[in-house]
Amino acid sequence: MSSIRILHAADLHLDSPFEGLPAAKAAQRRQEQRELLKKIAHTVEAEQVQLVLLAGDLLDSDSAYTETAEELVRVLGSMSVPVFISPGNHDFYSRRSPYARLAFPENVHIFTENRIECVELTQLSVRVWGAAFTDKYCPALLNGFRAEKKDGVLDLMCIHGEVGKGMQYDPITPQEIAASGMDYIALGHIHQASGLQKAGNTYYAWPGCPEGRGFDECGEKFVYIVDASDTDCELKPVTLAERCYEILPVELDGRQPLAAVQEALSGDTKSDIYRIILRGETDDAPDMNSLRQALEGRFYSLQLRDETVLRRDIWEKAGEDSLRGQFLQRLRSAYDMAKDESERERIVQAVRWGLAALDKREEVVTHDD
Repeated sequence: MSSIRILHAADLHLDSPFEGLPAAKAAQRRQEQRELLKKIAHTVEAEQVQLVLLAGDLLDSDSAYTETAEELVRVLGSMSVPVFISPGNHDFYSRRSPYARLAFPENVHIFTENRIECVELTQLSVRVWGAAFTDKYCPALLNGFRAEKKDGVLDLMCIHGEVGKGMQYDPITPQEIAASGMDYIALGHIHQASGLQKAGNTYYAWPGCPEGRGFDECGEKFVYIVDASDTDCELKPVTLAERCYEILPVELDGRQPLAAVQEALSGDTKSDIYRIILRGETDDAPDMNSLRQALEGRFYSLQLRDETVLRRDIWEKAGEDSLRGQFLQRLRSAYDMAKDESERERIVQAVRWGLAALDKREEVVTHDD
């Protein structure tokens, strides 16, 4: 029975801008992404990996920093196993891409055509199939493809693509996967880890991105160690990320904001990037600046959002012979004549801002870095 141990990774997006972070921390995050390459190389050695499949979007664009591209070349060359790269929509192969401009070591094979090709590794008894995006968009590469099986040889594929018809990024269907004749397909493009999937006799997976880059990529991130054979496949997720993005909704339920947040937090968050959203009904608008000062030392970066709603007694002084009373009376009239709930919510928010100003408090609805 033929078998092989693979490291499957994709969507590193090296040199991402990290636009949600201050400039200094964004630069630090890009350096930490480069360190991720070394962690992958260490995992290859520690896990006794025999083959590395990198399924596209290793770089966030074709204008990667010189030191990043050179580090990619150096680290991949340090691996004592064959490495295959299938460029994706962010790092598509072209004459100006780093894949064309730099001299990659002999153990690295980069697919350069937007049609499926094959490289046979006789020493490992495997064939590696793959293709490249050669533009931002790519047609359905697996459409009509099938490999004729060869006795004693595993068929593996490394490719960037998405599930579904009528899409622009190499759309792939489970039916095409089942018909491909592959034993395992290492996919990229989807940033959420899929776990091990199977269509027909073909196993496949997206490992997702190994490092989150924003609040649309929350939680643990992985590369996969895959043990593939001609009869079975096993997958082990390995976490290499330096930091996690997390969104934490906190219901106040009459509690003070700081106490409610502290109760909701668990574990060590000092390395992580959090968005904390306050929700529920309150008598007074939370003091977001004070809350930030009390909490920000617990995180690498912190965003606070106030989605609480003041109780209806905000109107209790409407009509008073005072500036506050006149202000509330005018907005209460507007509230009563509002056409829908969305307009009423905007009026209530205006009341909150106005009351905060009258009380000489600074009302912060969204507090982003």
